[in-house]
Amino acid sequence: MSTYKLVVSTPDGSVFDDEATTLIVRGTEGELAVMAGHIPFITAVKPGKCKIVLADENEKTATIGGGILTVQGDKTTLLCSDFQWN
Repeated sequence: MSTYKLVVSTPDGSVFDDEATTLIVRGTEGELAVMAGHIPFITAVKPGKCKIVLADENEKTATIGGGILTVQGDKTTLLCSDFQWN
């Protein structure tokens, strides 16, 4: 499966910076998934669960605070107020 660079940052610094195949978070219009090749966009993200699927197909989950998600080309950035691995 294709991958893209995913960066997750909080006010305290970067908490994830690696290749991923999928990111699932809750946007303002509901749950959304970002995969490689997704069209560019920016949206607000609501507090809740976050799932990251890695290149080796392992999944990591976290609880996040609200924030902003930016998808551009082959890089996706999630800026959130809080991030705690589950």
